[in-house]
Amino acid sequence: MATITLRGNEVHTLGNLPEVGNKAPDFILVDSDLSEKKLSDYKGKRVILNIFPSVDTDTCAMSVREFNEKVSEMNNTIVLCISKDLPFAQKRFCAAEGLDNVIPLSAFRSDFGKDYGLEFVDGPLKGLFSRSVIVLNESGEVIYDEQVAETTHEPNYENVTAILK
Repeated sequence: MATITLRGNEVHTLGNLPEVGNKAPDFILVDSDLSEKKLSDYKGKRVILNIFPSVDTDTCAMSVREFNEKVSEMNNTIVLCISKDLPFAQKRFCAAEGLDNVIPLSAFRSDFGKDYGLEFVDGPLKGLFSRSVIVLNESGEVIYDEQVAETTHEPNYENVTAILK
């Protein structure tokens, strides 16, 4: 169980993120066209998992915008933006913002949060995901992970881009 904060108040996740050096667990998530996507579908690419509670919050929306911009400058790298938002909301947000360098995926019918240890088990966001970034190499191994200590803060974009240079 990890302890982080939400507006300064302690909240907990049901586990810990996959460790650096380990293979990331495969998953099945839902794309905006309602098709299912697996992590294994992206084998051979570097993958940034941008995970957050909801695209309908300012900080989450900012992280999607920021990663959309940063990935446009990276070769062989994709960003999967993962939340429990419905695929329709994710698609609407990305279309309204003109974001076409990220892939929004919904975990609304998935065990992703449990498998990755980042689902909140208490607090007002119980059942949603803690803000986290996991970077995978072309073989699906974790090369960087960050569970943001304060949920209202953005992830460390500089660390993510540095590991991918």
